[in-house]
Amino acid sequence: MSKHARTDHPIHDLLAKRWSPLAFADRPVPHDVLRRLLEAARWAPSSYNEQPWAFIVATNDKPDEFQKLLHCLVPGNRTWAHAAPVLMLTVAHHQFTKNHKPNRHAFHDVGLAMGNLSVQATAEGLYVHQMAGIEVEKAREDYGIPHDWEPVAGAAIGYLGDANNLSEQLQAREKAERTRKPLGECVFANSWGATSSLV
Repeated sequence: MSKHARTDHPIHDLLAKRWSPLAFADRPVPHDVLRRLLEAARWAPSSYNEQPWAFIVATNDKPDEFQKLLHCLVPGNRTWAHAAPVLMLTVAHHQFTKNHKPNRHAFHDVGLAMGNLSVQATAEGLYVHQMAGIEVEKAREDYGIPHDWEPVAGAAIGYLGDANNLSEQLQAREKAERTRKPLGECVFANSWGATSSLV
């Protein structure tokens, strides 16, 4: 199944091919490949090079660890994410290490790291589905996450599976066409809401 983006302007093929499936194949991700994904994330840019990210990773070859992370997802996400061979939680350090002042860019920088990871995953033939639906306090308690760190999101990682194995409702989501707002709705100049002549 391919869901290549129908872009208005040419972009790199790795970006056009990236999408977030719900169906994952029963195929493990080699640990050396996972390390390459995490290395790509490690080299993301961040404010003051703070690198305010941490990744909690569980693979289904360690069932107890996998179930622990799976149950930090909201129930709706568990219904499909259980089939992915890799689950992840991203966590942001919301204070600067050097002065303990608030780092309001921490979530942004975690997003950049996951952007790098997603592109690397696409280059490896993998797919990443990121999830806002996590049980934040459960994750904090179960993993002993310190007070100055904040759980951000979940992610399921693996090879593309068969959409026919999903429920009818999830199949409809899986097969829906990918869409994005036109650039004119989000690229402004001169004043808020005034579409830039660039687009």
